[in-house]
Amino acid sequence: MNIPSDLKYTKDHEWVKIEGDVATIGITDFAQSELGDIVYVEVETVDEELEREEVFGTVEAVKTVSDLFLPLSGEIIEFNESLEEEPEKVNTDPYGDGWMIKVKITDTAEVDDLLSSDDYKELVGA
Repeated sequence: MNIPSDLKYTKDHEWVKIEGDVATIGITDFAQSELGDIVYVEVETVDEELEREEVFGTVEAVKTVSDLFLPLSGEIIEFNESLEEEPEKVNTDPYGDGWMIKVKITDTAEVDDLLSSDDYKELVGA
């Protein structure tokens, strides 16, 4: 299981890459393997400002649909539109081409509440 050490994580199995005041967010390798084949990613919250833990979209696999929870408060500034045609990128490259959204962070103090890679490994038993 791939858990890059340079990223932050949530208990909801999302990863966060912080670059200045912008966070790139996707679901973890563990999450995509648990969900199975991803067939659809829906994000209709672009240009909206949401609070941490609010639902920003959904990911649909062959047998289930899961809500996606925003790990940091902010404005959703971008959706990875390539996922509309190729949602399987979430399975094949969850930390690269399978990223989901970019958020302009409004409360950088919330970053301290995210999990380190070691904390996330402990959470998923890796």
